[in-house]
Amino acid sequence: MADPPITFPDVERLVVNFLDARPELDAATVDNVPPAGFTGTQPVILVSRAGGAWVDDLRLDQPLVDLEVYGPTKTAAHGLALAARSALVALRGTTYGTAYVSDVVEADGPRWLPDWNRSAANRYLSTVRLHIRPI
Repeated sequence: MADPPITFPDVERLVVNFLDARPELDAATVDNVPPAGFTGTQPVILVSRAGGAWVDDLRLDQPLVDLEVYGPTKTAAHGLALAARSALVALRGTTYGTAYVSDVVEADGPRWLPDWNRSAANRYLSTVRLHIRPI
């Protein structure tokens, strides 16, 4: 008997919705696209799936998710990146639609990364690996 078809969640929307609901991130815009008029100096967290793979034997999706965190100053961007880093750990053990997030593993912590498209931008980039089981 074949396994039922797998319905993969929109990982970007899962992370955006989770972080956007966190009170400690209320001052930031959280989305997978920049807001209108974005210059890289506003408090913004951009979420993008950056790869990862389905492990069939384990029935486990392991997406890599990048967080690009911006702020009005380098110090503010760093503080927001640390707040997002802390908040994202709380995603472990949550359910989103038909997906259960069994683990959140930091693949690369926040690092300063100039944004060559926005000269005034203050950006930190980090990557996490989620472990998602279809339920």
